[in-house]
Amino acid sequence: MTSKTSVDFQLTLLLGSEAWAILECPFRLGQGSAGSDNLQEVLDPGRQDVAAALALFGAKVLSAVAFKAGSLQLVFDSGLQLNCRADPSFEAWQVVGPGGWRFVSMPGGNLAVWSAGTESTARGGEG
Repeated sequence: MTSKTSVDFQLTLLLGSEAWAILECPFRLGQGSAGSDNLQEVLDPGRQDVAAALALFGAKVLSAVAFKAGSLQLVFDSGLQLNCRADPSFEAWQVVGPGGWRFVSMPGGNLAVWSAGTESTARGGEG
């Protein structure tokens, strides 16, 4: 469940009690699947333009997928879906969880993965 939502120059979602999703670049939020026309609203944390994301508070994450190409997809029980693509110049998002694991969308479209006691593993490709 999304138990905390905060906004500064990023949107931070506390997912449950131990995982965080931090979005720093524009992302899409809407009803339906990723290819659906219903996913039209683009929110920009850098401009604090994320009011629609407040609807995620209290929603349970049904699915979380980090793609090798640096995209993130979160699906919620409310029917909302959040999609964030990699940014050419910045780390678009990161997800941090218990045990020291971390997924980061690297500039240009790779996925970096850390786990407790390991170095980053960058993964590229389609996704």
